[in-house]
Amino acid sequence: MAMSRTRKIVLIITGIVVALALVAFIFIALIISALRGSEPTVADNSVLVLKIEGAMPDFVPDDPMRRFFGGDDSSLTDLLTQIKKAKVDKRIGALLLEIEFSGAGWGKADEIRDAIADFRTSGKPAYAYMEYGSNKEYYIATSCEKVFVAPPGDLFINGLAAQVMFFRGSLDKLGVEPDVFQIGKYKNAPDQFTRKEMSEAHREVVNSMLDNLHNRLVNTIATARKKSPDDVRTIIDNAPIGAAQARDQGLIDGALYRDEVEKELKTRLGYKEADKLQTISRGTYRDIQPESVGLNRGERIAVIYASGAIGSGRSSDGPYGDQSTGSDTVVKALNDATADTSIKAIVIRVDSPGGSSYASDIIWHAVEAAKQKKPVVISMGDVAASGGYYIACNANKIIAEPSTITGSIGIFAGKPVMKGFYDWLGISSEYVLKGKMAGMFRETEKFTPEERAKFEEMIKSTYYEDFVPKVAKGRGRDPEYIDSIAQGRVWMGDQAKEKGLVDEFGGLDKAIEVAKGLANIPAEKGIQRVIMPYPRTFFEDLFGAGDEAALKAKQQRAAFAALPEDARRALRFAAMMDRMKRGEMMALMPFELTIK
Repeated sequence: MAMSRTRKIVLIITGIVVALALVAFIFIALIISALRGSEPTVADNSVLVLKIEGAMPDFVPDDPMRRFFGGDDSSLTDLLTQIKKAKVDKRIGALLLEIEFSGAGWGKADEIRDAIADFRTSGKPAYAYMEYGSNKEYYIATSCEKVFVAPPGDLFINGLAAQVMFFRGSLDKLGVEPDVFQIGKYKNAPDQFTRKEMSEAHREVVNSMLDNLHNRLVNTIATARKKSPDDVRTIIDNAPIGAAQARDQGLIDGALYRDEVEKELKTRLGYKEADKLQTISRGTYRDIQPESVGLNRGERIAVIYASGAIGSGRSSDGPYGDQSTGSDTVVKALNDATADTSIKAIVIRVDSPGGSSYASDIIWHAVEAAKQKKPVVISMGDVAASGGYYIACNANKIIAEPSTITGSIGIFAGKPVMKGFYDWLGISSEYVLKGKMAGMFRETEKFTPEERAKFEEMIKSTYYEDFVPKVAKGRGRDPEYIDSIAQGRVWMGDQAKEKGLVDEFGGLDKAIEVAKGLANIPAEKGIQRVIMPYPRTFFEDLFGAGDEAALKAKQQRAAFAALPEDARRALRFAAMMDRMKRGEMMALMPFELTIK
């Protein structure tokens, strides 16, 4: 059939518009690239102003085009890089942190505190300013020389509360019955489907974690603000606290507005009263390349990010929605880093609650192969549990923060039985089976006794013959000991170190230093970090780089990010149940825990 004249005109116009848009994009990219060729001017005795806010993923690529079009490129790595530069940059006289609510967990909060403490060893002051803040925000702020809160602000340091969501009531209403088997007394992830409240084991672990974290919060505040722990507990029990009251109780150094904090900094830095305080923002200062202040030079160490739930295929590394760790991406990065003779060591940054046991084992194998050629060190972020610990357990060294959630060595699997839901909808199913176990994963039927016995045998084999022995070998312990501290039990970082699951405390910088030592790189030599694989560019993310699956995933993440947090949590577990019905075994944290 011949194409109509109107359609031809529409196609020609569309082609011209697309071509012009691409030319415009390329032109803008060239301008931005040219502008980046010259670094911004930094006045002597400047104050670097950094905001701590937003989702705070581990890493987002430094992509000028993403910034130009309003994409969020803030990350923990970027924040810590700016602080490291400011420490050695003689033009920077002080650091001012504007702390707002962020998605950083307690492990990342420890890492930020470490970075600020390191910055202060230069003799330069670090000030914190908040309009108001909660436990975590104030915890970070106390690492600074002085803390200020706006006069109308409040400190909501009310103590810690943990929330665990259960879906059994909803499943009952829908006629969905979970048929699940789990290994480990504390492997309580299925409880979110099978129960409406915490089991005793579940409550034991949550209380242990809260006690541990609350004590650290109290002792940190007490040390930083020169108070006794008992005084801090009394203050917490009587919170929230207004800015003026917080000042009078010695929790902050002043109830000041933002401009008044700048006056304090002028005095601290020796400015004349008539002088204007010279400040520089993160957005500008990030264009100062680390190399220009003597950083990121020397021997090459690969840094591989494993962030989010673990599954097969490619990682999702965009800032939209949840990040994920794909076994294909991580394995390729490990293989490339191993084969590259210029790479002296490998650091894997794990910030994951786990996921598929199959994908986790594939990554474990790649780590085992890599460490035969060069040192492999793990840096744990907020969480490295279950599958997240599986991929870490055989590294040469494991570094975590005291507040990192880790361990959870256990397995669960099962399927959702949809018969009640299908009956409600008027849907019926009929099966024709060939083979004794062919109906094992029927959606409308529970496991038969024979099917359950076979299924349990498979899960026990994964736990007792794979997971536990591999952790035991990696940590130089007996399998019996590992089983005794495993059972799906979640530990905080300091508890995990006592149990032998973690070697040292620290963040990514510490892990790189440990890797440097294992690679026998002289102490006086610098280190260049090489991100592998480097995340997709803005254009690749925007147009899918010819990858239809990648484009679809981006669209799904954008839609997912627009949902309320509780809805996102429910959908995550719905997706997990969908994977489980295929027989996929999950090495996942025993609960999704929110501590505020």
